[in-house]
Amino acid sequence: MRSRPGKRRGGSARPRVGGLVSSWARTDVGRRREKNEDSYLADPSLMLYLVADGMGGHAGGETASRMSAEIVHRAIAARRKDASLFPERPPRGEQPGILAMLGEAIRGASQAIFEASSLQLELAGMGTTTTAALFFGPRIYIAHVGDSRLYRHRAGRLEQLTEDHSLVAEQVKAGFITPEEAQFSRFRNIITRSVGFESHVAADTFSVATRPGDCFLLCSDGLTGMVSDEEIARALRTRTPGRACDELVDLANRHGGEDNITLVLLRYKGPGGGR
Repeated sequence: MRSRPGKRRGGSARPRVGGLVSSWARTDVGRRREKNEDSYLADPSLMLYLVADGMGGHAGGETASRMSAEIVHRAIAARRKDASLFPERPPRGEQPGILAMLGEAIRGASQAIFEASSLQLELAGMGTTTTAALFFGPRIYIAHVGDSRLYRHRAGRLEQLTEDHSLVAEQVKAGFITPEEAQFSRFRNIITRSVGFESHVAADTFSVATRPGDCFLLCSDGLTGMVSDEEIARALRTRTPGRACDELVDLANRHGGEDNITLVLLRYKGPGGGR
């Protein structure tokens, strides 16, 4: 598992190659925070990737995001050799059992984080977003809680696949405010669902078919709150993956760096494993 390298700035994201998927990751403390409360996971052996953005005070946010990454990682590793979930010949259609497994892993993380916060006063009220992606066969399986995001970049087009669990996202969906107004709302940091704030949480789970050349971006709102979708799309379209990671972190910091910035960029190479 890969996690936060503290306050490190600068340097290039190094690729990690695992069969059908290559990955690049960066995390940065930003310009306003003293600690990095984000965590990420990149495990090519499982083809499992995750971003978690913790909240809950000086110690709580860091603890919650780390616990979520670790618990989800252990839960998936324990089931990865289950032939009923992961048959030797993957079907082209969706495997509902994988979605159920991801949802159970996040529920387990939520319960453990909630219990830990109940036992330690300094961790009271902690929670975290969690967005996880697991590749199997020709599909990517996603489990999502909070306002960290998963994007797909295909043929030059960027698409947000996850739906933010946030107050402003609900207001936009209901037609009360426009997407442009949401970007500047004083409520934009209020999330309506998190892992660990309550003992039970329901993750959004779904899968989408992959194509060779698809890129997927998992990221915390320290990126999306500072960098527009148009800027993200341009970086992915015009830069190599490692350079795109560097550019996006630098853009978030140049635009204010108000929060920790974490991203994991994935490139699906397809069954042939081409570049």
